[in-house]
Amino acid sequence: MIKSISSKSMNIKKTVALTVYLMLCNYLIAQVNIFSSNQEYQWKTETLEWSNTKKQIEADIIVNEENTYQTIDGWGGCFNERGWKALQYLTGEKQKEIMTKLFSDNGCAFSYCRMPIGASDYALDYYSLNDTHGDYKMNHFSIDRDRKYLFPYIKAAIEINPELKVWGSPWTPPAWMKENNSYNKGLIKMDPQTLEAYALYFQKYVEAYRNEGVNIVAVHPQNEPLHLPAFPSCGWSGQNLKTFIKDYLGPRFKKHVPNCEIWLGTINGNKETDEFSEYIQPIFGDPEVAKYITGAGFQWDGDSAVERTNKEFPNKKIMQTETKCGWGTNDWKYAFETYNQMVWYLERNASYYLQWNMVLNETGMSSWGWKQNTMITVDTFNKTYQIHPQYWAVRHFTQFVKPQAKRVSCKTKDGIQSLAFKNPNGNIVLILSNQSNKEQNVTIQVKKKNVNLKLLSGTIYSALIK
Repeated sequence: MIKSISSKSMNIKKTVALTVYLMLCNYLIAQVNIFSSNQEYQWKTETLEWSNTKKQIEADIIVNEENTYQTIDGWGGCFNERGWKALQYLTGEKQKEIMTKLFSDNGCAFSYCRMPIGASDYALDYYSLNDTHGDYKMNHFSIDRDRKYLFPYIKAAIEINPELKVWGSPWTPPAWMKENNSYNKGLIKMDPQTLEAYALYFQKYVEAYRNEGVNIVAVHPQNEPLHLPAFPSCGWSGQNLKTFIKDYLGPRFKKHVPNCEIWLGTINGNKETDEFSEYIQPIFGDPEVAKYITGAGFQWDGDSAVERTNKEFPNKKIMQTETKCGWGTNDWKYAFETYNQMVWYLERNASYYLQWNMVLNETGMSSWGWKQNTMITVDTFNKTYQIHPQYWAVRHFTQFVKPQAKRVSCKTKDGIQSLAFKNPNGNIVLILSNQSNKEQNVTIQVKKKNVNLKLLSGTIYSALIK
């Protein structure tokens, strides 16, 4: 009799425990985590529950995870010398705070970043990785200069995210390889000896950084080949780039660094040139050169060729290599401009999106006097730092949409802008904004379940649906 009562008691306890467990599971499943940012607050979190209504409601936003588009391969920014110098004015603790905000899973979670090969316009001065005139064998190639600024900057990021991938692009070849013998402006010499040496230069760069523990995964042969300003730069016609990749860079990489990608980039635009006809069509249209190239990288002003590239060469990936630089305002207007540019590229199947400067000092100045925007500013006088709206706008994408996520179908009513993604673990991420001057109430439908959300004016949202 005692055993019978004891057995019944145990069964009751198991039943109660199971009921509580199922209720808890249902409670956790029946929630949507919402994150939002605007001028009033930088980062707000809340939890919403799915609607219990039995009525058929026409949702404003319908996510269909079965209909997929491109894979998201990575998010990031660019390492520049002036950024690391600015960070040196802060304590080690504050430096780590900033790097954590940029590279940890609880921050922007950057996983795919750019670096210059030699000097960019945000270098402290101009240099290349081999300034020994006529050294075609690259005997004097060296990354020693980078050990002071770029290398520790990248290493600090790797400490936060050991899986960080890095790609490089030169703003200019060594000056002695150019017709004008200058870092600024000019064209590369197109003789075979120079081009063979320049391909070796790229190989040496990849190998040198990999030997130091930095995972260089790709190169783009030239930053903005249509732009010849008074800072490190070099002009390349489409035909010259084609020759260099087809006859020199491609074969050398295939033989010596076959696991390092070559991209056609970083393509910019100007009023006189059709970027698609100049670069994309003749290079991707030639299978003997296209076989070496993973995809096309576009700067913010090279976007006129994106849609045709995606349509005519769907097997080539799209990368946005540098978001719009801005004019040092670091305000919410620019944050929404960056947000909209990210949406535009992602809707056109970009697999990567990169910011420009992640950190600068309070001047924001380039080497030639252009004050540009940055995600974080270091006040070198007061030894403090400020996080700008661009950071929060970008984080809605980069923290939650993980590498190898798929963009999925997201139907919306007029006046509502949204994108949806499915992470490798099955979580759905919905990113949306209200850029009007009025509040909007929307119903979101995922997996035939609805949730209601009030969109405040001038606010960016991300919804994490597990």
